[in-house]
Amino acid sequence: MPKLAANLSMLFTELPFLERFAAAQAAGFAAVELLFPYAFEAEEIARRLQRHQLQLVLHNLPPGDWAAGERGLACDPRRQDEFRAGVALGLEYATALDVPRLHCMAGILPPGLAPERAQETLLENLRYAADQCAPQGITLLIEPINTYDIPGYFLRHSAQALALLAAAGRPNLKLQYDIYHMQRMEGELANTIRACLPQIGHMQLADTPGRHEPGSGEINYGYLLRLLDELGYQGWIGCEYQPQHGTAAGLDWRVRLLPS
Repeated sequence: MPKLAANLSMLFTELPFLERFAAAQAAGFAAVELLFPYAFEAEEIARRLQRHQLQLVLHNLPPGDWAAGERGLACDPRRQDEFRAGVALGLEYATALDVPRLHCMAGILPPGLAPERAQETLLENLRYAADQCAPQGITLLIEPINTYDIPGYFLRHSAQALALLAAAGRPNLKLQYDIYHMQRMEGELANTIRACLPQIGHMQLADTPGRHEPGSGEINYGYLLRLLDELGYQGWIGCEYQPQHGTAAGLDWRVRLLPS
């Protein structure tokens, strides 16, 4: 049976953020993930996790100025000091909240920067961040993201991510495989998941078009979720989708599509 984590940045948004933990527990989730915890004190989030018996399984490193459209700093050689400060902040929250995985967003290719230089910078920053995470027992993740939703995003294909993992040579650096993003960029989901599985440290899901709940679009989630069970995937799957008609109304896909 796949293990599902509610993404509290996208689910239960009918509620203020700190009230979403209770809603996730009430909906039957044992784990949650989120994009960024940094607008709240770690102690306040920790209290909500403990009160509602939830595990926080993932959050992202700081992405730069999100409101201004920045989506990570790791491929920008001009901002390595800022990136390293973000690693320190991300680890501060992760250790306080007992989070086992951190996602490092590669970022949008800066104008005028050669892709080769961005690749070198990304690789250097990933090695640095993975080395900082390792003593805490934390896995660092990289995620290919589709360029329809984030034009210019540097890390966009699963093969590109696997090559980075091999080049980095860090055992605690793994792939975050988002089914929605990879359907938009690659398709061929079943075979791609099989090929990537040894390097996958976390998964996420949403359907397409629309990035809504499974069963709302073209992806055969009944088949894919059974396949993940057959392949022996033991990790978490983050529910990172935008509910069509409110979170609670759309959660019945878990009954219809999850293998019994």
